[in-house]
Amino acid sequence: MKIVIPGGSGQVGQILARALTADGHDVVVLARHASTGAGRSAAWDALSPGPWTAEIDGADVVINLAGRSVNCRYTPENRAAILSSRVQSTRIVGEAIARASRQPRVWLQASTATIYAHRFDAANDERTGILGGDEPGAPDTWRFSIDVARAWERAFEEAATPSTRKVAMRSAMIMSPDRDGIFDTLLALVRRGLGGTAGDGRQYVSWLHHVDFVRAVRWLIAREDVAGAINLASPHPLPNAEFMRVLRGAWGTRVGLPAADWMLALGAVAMRTETELILKSRRVVPGRLLEAGFTFNWPEWALAARDLCLEWRLNR
Repeated sequence: MKIVIPGGSGQVGQILARALTADGHDVVVLARHASTGAGRSAAWDALSPGPWTAEIDGADVVINLAGRSVNCRYTPENRAAILSSRVQSTRIVGEAIARASRQPRVWLQASTATIYAHRFDAANDERTGILGGDEPGAPDTWRFSIDVARAWERAFEEAATPSTRKVAMRSAMIMSPDRDGIFDTLLALVRRGLGGTAGDGRQYVSWLHHVDFVRAVRWLIAREDVAGAINLASPHPLPNAEFMRVLRGAWGTRVGLPAADWMLALGAVAMRTETELILKSRRVVPGRLLEAGFTFNWPEWALAARDLCLEWRLNR
């Protein structure tokens, strides 16, 4: 198959590009700058039509991952860039698909598990989950993330591509040993003795092993009967305190200094990021995947963490 990945030069895109190229597919990564990673590279600006649209015409699959990183301070300038990069790139991909003489049979669109409400009482699946934004006392930064997620999915839904099946991938944190990824960052804290409980530790962490992420993407491409929003997450999210305890055990260390809310706030300023990425409870489960018979290689964090630590050591 020919698979086009707009925004595929980032960490998640390269996880997919490597795996799908190894499968024997013709993978084309659309990037602002020439890519030296997996897959062929084609230039685009994520804003307007150009020669890159020829890659969409005749492709079998489009996987749009474009969007500015949310790992930053939510200044007015960064907020505008985060929102526009997602909405505009989605619209322009939709326009390219609509104008193609032979349209792709499936369009997988990046979304986020952050779209769900901060909660502890029950897990959010696709049918009964509560979308966020109305939680009492939620910080402004949390509401901004929900607004972005909703606008992102709305742009996807509004794209007029009746001949192309569309799937919105509401992904949890994808754990891989790649340098500077979320797992690498968390493990760095553990290795330095700082990987303790964040805040009160009650907030849930939703995660997905990179192998299961790739397997889920392959499954979504193949399943002609699946469309709409799909949660890509392990079936077993767990509270932050337990999540970090298990990670410390997988690495082989017992010490992990906890971090109070005020310490996290100061650290976020120093690292030019936001505490939402750590303190919001993301209790998300893959209801539709499980109902349709998808099986996870790494459903439990204890085994997944051990495997990821081993991969990290081998890669270094």
